[in-house]
Formats: sequence, C-alpha cells, structure tokens
Amino acid sequence: MLFRQLFDHDSSTYTYLLADLTTREAVLIDPVFEQFERDRRLIEELQLRLVYLLETHVHADHITGSALLREHFGAKTVVSERAGVVCPDWQVKHGDQIRFGAHALEVRETPGHTAGCLTYVCSARRLAFTGDALLIRGCGRTDFQEGDPSTLYRSVHEQIFTLPEDTTLFPAHDYRGRTATSVAEELRHNPRLGRDRSLPDFVQLMRELQLPPPRQLERSLRANVHCGAPAAASAQAHAESSDWAPIQHSSVGVPEVSGEFLLRPEADGNLLVDVREPDEFRGELGHVPGSVLVPLATLLDAARGWPKDRGVVLICRSGGRSGKATLQLSAAGFQRVASLQGGMRQWNALKLPVERGDDAARQG
Repeated sequence: MLFRQLFDHDSSTYTYLLADLTTREAVLIDPVFEQFERDRRLIEELQLRLVYLLETHVHADHITGSALLREHFGAKTVVSERAGVVCPDWQVKHGDQIRFGAHALEVRETPGHTAGCLTYVCSARRLAFTGDALLIRGCGRTDFQEGDPSTLYRSVHEQIFTLPEDTTLFPAHDYRGRTATSVAEELRHNPRLGRDRSLPDFVQLMRELQLPPPRQLERSLRANVHCGAPAAASAQAHAESSDWAPIQHSSVGVPEVSGEFLLRPEADGNLLVDVREPDEFRGELGHVPGSVLVPLATLLDAARGWPKDRGVVLICRSGGRSGKATLQLSAAGFQRVASLQGGMRQWNALKLPVERGDDAARQG
C-alpha cells in the first residue's frame, strides 16, 4: 500500500494519502483547501485514481479541500452521519468499510471533540487515523461543536485503546514536529488519557482549560458544512432572511430559532416540519402542536411543493437531524429556514405544549 503523510504549516494539519498499488485507487484523509495544488499534483504524478475524500470531523481550524478535489477528480466525499453537514456523497456510521483496491478502512465513531468525529482503522496494516480525538500526548478540545469530555474519554478508551498496542496512530494535527505514535505509547505516556488518568480527572482537566477560539473558527465552520465550498457557504449566509425570525447560529453555522419564538404570534404561518421517524413523533417526547411529520429521508421530495419564501422550522429530537435538514433545504433554495434549537428534548425541558398519540402523525 502506498502511504504519504502531508503537512499544512499554517494550521498544523496532517493530510494522509493511501493507495492500492495494483488498482491505483486512492483515498485522501483530511485535505486542506490551501493545499489543493500540492495534493492534485501528487495524485496525478503518482498516476492514482482518487475515489474517496475522508473527513475525520468538521474542522474548526482550516477549510477542507474536499470540494475542490471532488470537482477535479470526481471522488466521493465521506463524512460522519452525525456531523450535520449537507454536502457528503456518503454519510458513514460505525462499522462501515471504505474499500480502495484490496485495502479497507473501518469506520469507528469517536465523538467527544465534536459530535461527528471518526477514526479510520486499517486493521491489516495496524494503522489508525484518529483525527482530533487522540493527538500525540494529547487530545482535541471539548468546549464547542457539541464536544463533551466524558464522551471523548469513552471514545478513546473503547475505540482506540482497544486496538492492538502496536497499532500506529496518525493524528490530524501536531504542533511539535511529531508525526506518529502508537496505542502502547499513548496508554503509557498520554498525560490526559493514559492508563493513570481516570474519567473524573479527565473531565475536570478539560473543563478547566482556558483555550482561545481557533483563529479560523467562523470561516472554517461555515465552509466545512459545505465540504469546503466557500462560495456555497457565503450563498447560504446571504440567502438567510433575518426579517422573519430571530435567527441564531449553532457552532457549525446552522440557523436556529428558539422554542419560545414558535409560541409568538409572529411565528404563525411558518411551516413546522418534524423530521424524525413516526414512532418518535408519536412517542415519549411528543411533537410540537401544529407540526407535520416528514421523515428526513423523504424531506427533499416532500419539499418540492413548498413555497421557497415561506418560513420553515425543522424539528427533531435534539437538533442534529433538523440541522442537517436545514442545510439541505438552504442548499435547495429555501430562503427562510431554521432548526428548532435543542429539538424536542429542549422543548420538553422548557415545559412547552406537546401533542402525542397515533392520530397526530401527519405527512406534510
């Protein structure tokens, strides 16, 4: 197997090129927008056929190069189904296999730095690409993008440290010139997540960190929800109309409205669309009165008959699926669209009115 580790000095980001030497099929992990020419030239010089562009997560410190590379090579973009992005060709989940030639990468979900973090494991070669979940003698921060220290601790210990100890680990970043580590090294020497660090200790440590926001945070997140297409992200921002609702934005740039807004008279006339499954719509959390059930998989088909200037509020359990639905409708040309902040979990926590029952489920 061909292997190249590439580095972007501005963001300290590693990009990894893997290829089958017989079929020439290749994958590229975590490309950087500014390094498009470097990556394009290398792939063409090596006479490779780029088939997949893999993201370990939605990056906050650089813009991905996936959109440019997909356009140039026709490769498919691969992102976690939990990442809340609108652009990927393949939204993968835990246990999926990404094949190129005779080789395969296993998808392991390792959330905690972000909700959509993935580790890609090549068991045959004892290699793993850990993104920001596990760095060399460190880990990714957990203070934004739905990060959570308890979740990250479990992800690393259950999905990375359970690999054979001689597995070589390649992170998405390093700031001290180091290129790789191993499971054995990190178990022994990682000061945050090694064997001597308990879950309560780790949670306390991460919550006490006082880190400044990444330099390219807003620019990166807005572009990366579109797989690194800045023009698309700008078009989305321009299309949002703030005169119809008090819009806020999530950490990954999804427009949101609060539950309280939906109870105001000025919210009348907006279409409330619940994108969960029927059993959830009728279940314990119930649904917002007046909302219609349109499961996420059917959303774009159902939306073909909706006026694109009508206000649309998307609803799900906690905001993940509705965020994805919001980005999908924005990309389809809807001008007034937002996700319900916190979904039905927050709606219930605020003790706002709820409907339940079999007779309530309706298709929009």
